[in-house]
Parts: sequence; C-alpha cells; structure tokens
Amino acid sequence: MSGVSRSSSASLPLTGRGDRRFLAVLWVIGGFYVVMLGAMLVADLAYTTPGQFWRSLQSPEIRYAIKLSLISCTLTTIFSLWVAVPIGYLLARTRFPGKALVDAILDVPIVLPPLVVGLSLLILFQTPPGRAIERIIPVTYAIPSVILAQFMVACAFAVRTLRATFEQISPRQEQVALTLGCRRSQAFWRVVLPEAREGLLTAATLAWARALGEFGPILVFSGATRMRTEVLSTTVFLELSVGRIEAAVAVSLLMVAAAVAALLTIRMLGAERALDRLELG
Repeated sequence: MSGVSRSSSASLPLTGRGDRRFLAVLWVIGGFYVVMLGAMLVADLAYTTPGQFWRSLQSPEIRYAIKLSLISCTLTTIFSLWVAVPIGYLLARTRFPGKALVDAILDVPIVLPPLVVGLSLLILFQTPPGRAIERIIPVTYAIPSVILAQFMVACAFAVRTLRATFEQISPRQEQVALTLGCRRSQAFWRVVLPEAREGLLTAATLAWARALGEFGPILVFSGATRMRTEVLSTTVFLELSVGRIEAAVAVSLLMVAAAVAALLTIRMLGAERALDRLELG
C-alpha cells in the first residue's frame, strides 16, 4: 500500500513546452477553486474582529451550542465506530446473499439530501414502534434526536472508510493466526484491528467532523430550539435569522477551525495512508 501511495504521488518529468502549457492550464482550472476557498475564509476573517469574535462566544446560547456539539459529536463518533467496525469487516471479508444491496443501502445517507434524512427519521418516530420508544425515552425534538441525526449520516462515512481499510489489509496474517490455534475473534482483535488503527483514526475523525457540520437532519428532526437542541450548525442559522451576522460569522469561523484541526489530526498522527485507502476504495 505504501508503494502505491509513493508511486501515485511521484512527480513526472517535463518533456517540453507542451507539457508546461498543459500543466499551466490545469493550474488555472484547479487554482480557481483553491482561490475561491481561500477568499471565502479571508472574507470571513475580515468581516469580524477578535473583540467581536470573543464577545459572540460569550453568549450563553452559543456556549450551550458549543457544549452540546462537543458532547453529541463525541457520542456520535463512538457509536459510529461501534457500528462501522463490524459492518466494514463483514463487507470486506465475507460474502453473503444481498451483499450488493446492503452495500448500496449503506451509501444512501451519503447521497440523500440531508433534509430527506431528517424527514425520514421524523416519520419513523411517528410509526407505532417509534411512538413506543418515545414513551420510554423522548427522542424527537430532544437531545437524543441530535445524536441520532448526526449518527445516521456520520456512520455511513465511517463504514466506507473502515471497509476500504479492511480490504487493504492482507488476510494472510489472519489466516496464519487461525492455523496457529486462534479463534476468528482472537485473530480479529490481535491481528486485524491493530493493523487497522490508522483507518480507525481516520474514520473517527471523519465521523466527528461530519457530525459537527450536520445541519439539515437536525433542523428537521430536532428543531432549532435555543438552549435545548441548539448545536453550532443550527446556531449559524438562528443568528442569521435574527440578523446577528457577526455572531453567525464567529460561529462559522469556530467550525472552520474545528474542521481544520480534524484534518491536521489525521496527518499529524500518520493516518495519510488510511486516507489513501479510502480514496482507492
């Protein structure tokens, strides 16, 4: 795998003026998107001052949103890994009837409009089984709905990441462990899972970052109630709706900083190869 990564990122020599012209065109096309991203971030930074940013973060509503976001995203990440590890392993190592259908269903949260995910959850909890759950634990328009809405989308990214990770791990070592007397579960815990640690880190980081940025399902399924189901993404919406653009920009910058920190975490802890696995998968 590392050989593939090195070869895929190797530079090709320039053989003439035509090559330079071709690369210049690519730089112009790709550079436009990069410049637009940078310009958006610079515009956000220029719109507010450090004093305004700090005052906005002192708001009780925004501080509550930060707290709930950290708690819900962390719980979502734990639940996503708990589900994604067995699903990713089964898809990578086993064959079963309907595997292609299951694989397609698992990608549905990625391709569906986020509002549809929230609406589907809302309808689900209007069915008799959903109402039975509501009688025991209030879910809709409560904090559990925030975690569930984040989980339904973030888990799909974790599954995709871990399936690609397990597929890139050679089954040979696992087979050797089985011939030496290990049970399948022991081979999984002692051989496969340690080899998948970079993929686990990547899946956790992607799930956390995706949960942090989730908006549509939360808005439909949880609502945007101040000091109740308010997370950072819905705070931006609420602040804009009342005309407090400075506060909305401050929260947006906070979310950008968290997203950048998540990406840097992947690279600093050596999970670049796991990202390569996800791209190749």
